Amino acid sequence: MSRGALSRPPRIVGDLKGCACQFLVIKMERNRHLQYLVASAVSLATTTLGMCSLWTTPAMPKLQNNETSIIITNKQISWMLSLSPVGFMIGSLVTRFICDQFGRRTTLLLSAVPIATGTIIAASANKAWWLFIMKILWGFGTGMISTIVTIYIAEIADKDIRGRLSVYTRIAFHFGGLLMLCIGAVATYDVTNYLLLAMPVLYFSACLWIPESPYYYLMKGRHEDAKTAFVRLRGTSEDLDVELQRITSHVKKDMRNPTSTVELLRGKQYRKAVIIVVGLKLVQIMSGTQAVQQYLAVIMKESGTELSFSVMLIIFGAIKFVVGIMSSFLADRVGRRPLFIYSFLVCSIALATVGTYFFLLEVIKVDHDTIKPFALLAFIGIVSSNVISTLGFNSIAGVVQGEVFPLNVKAVAITSVNIYGGVLGFLSVKLFQEVKDASGLWGVFLMYASITLTGSVFSYFYMPETKGKSLREIQVMLRGEEYDEQEMKSMNEKDACMDETQELKEIKGTKR
Repeated sequence: MSRGALSRPPRIVGDLKGCACQFLVIKMERNRHLQYLVASAVSLATTTLGMCSLWTTPAMPKLQNNETSIIITNKQISWMLSLSPVGFMIGSLVTRFICDQFGRRTTLLLSAVPIATGTIIAASANKAWWLFIMKILWGFGTGMISTIVTIYIAEIADKDIRGRLSVYTRIAFHFGGLLMLCIGAVATYDVTNYLLLAMPVLYFSACLWIPESPYYYLMKGRHEDAKTAFVRLRGTSEDLDVELQRITSHVKKDMRNPTSTVELLRGKQYRKAVIIVVGLKLVQIMSGTQAVQQYLAVIMKESGTELSFSVMLIIFGAIKFVVGIMSSFLADRVGRRPLFIYSFLVCSIALATVGTYFFLLEVIKVDHDTIKPFALLAFIGIVSSNVISTLGFNSIAGVVQGEVFPLNVKAVAITSVNIYGGVLGFLSVKLFQEVKDASGLWGVFLMYASITLTGSVFSYFYMPETKGKSLREIQVMLRGEEYDEQEMKSMNEKDACMDETQELKEIKGTKR
């Protein structure tokens, strides 16, 4: 045997190392099974959210065609659609106080009440104003769900699967939308509402057993409860004490500086996070995704396509759902930043294509027989823009919101962002009709295309990469050495205070 052969380590050593790594990965995934189960239970809430969000799409033609006992005008429909963001803002504001006072789990359970109440009203309404109340209640409940799910998942999930679990809730949202579109395409108005009523009952029952966020326990000084929750969520107590001590220090440091919305906006240390989230939310909402979904029946009717609206509903929902599943594999593999940049860019191209089609139809007034072969272009463009937005910015915007703010401002920050999003949602829905009346559908879609293109540029220059980073690492990245310096200063002050207290106790003991 040659000397070189003797100097080489046996291949079996490398194989054993590889097997050991695989074993550790498998063991880690098994230990996390509760995190996946919790995310599944929470996802039932976002499924309900998806169903409520797309209820109007199949319901609008039935309301307009007098297929229900409710007599409602187009103007009343426009106001009904706009009231949901108002309820969303109120729900988000209330959630800010409930989640910090009573816990994340309790807040999630309470969100089922306005959803169930609104659905009962929808099923029994005989006047248009009842639908206004229903939309406000649904908006209130969805505001609660959107706010608390973002906070809860960010706090209970390990950093390397946090993005994946957050996107799972988005998949559930898209599944809820698909479910509503399929049911609404074949069922009557009343049957659709009765089936929807089962959802808040289902997710309330499923979320009864989920654990409270350990971060909430640490905020309240309940360290043993926090430790128990961590052990339950991770399935092991290995190396927990060291990590729990680090997280406790992180939480205490954050909670020493509680803040309000005004302080959040004025605080220099939060400025970068605020700019990122406010900019992304502006483009996400004003890209028209929500408004286009609500007015899909109107858009398709004016496009001149001969495809059945029921068929289009099912195709639209099915594609969004499938793409939503695909997006779960991109968030933690590709990263947040490239998904924002490219999804905004490609979505802009798709929306510009739809705008160009309606420009030819409404402004150039191309002969109907000439443009008829391209009648499906509008539907394809809308589906394409929704596919891209689902793969990218709509799926991960909530993930970033839960990541970039420190714990002491997280509740107020996400609440403020959701209120801001509610205002934008109201404007987006109202602007659709206003711009359509002023210029036509071509103006609507070219406006959306310009906004999403701006979002791509914004993401390129301002969006950091948060993939695979702990919440503390993200704060260090956003605030630099300032964050660590503040943490060390707080810890030194705490240690000095503890030493002084201990000396006083010893002196008192000696005197006795």
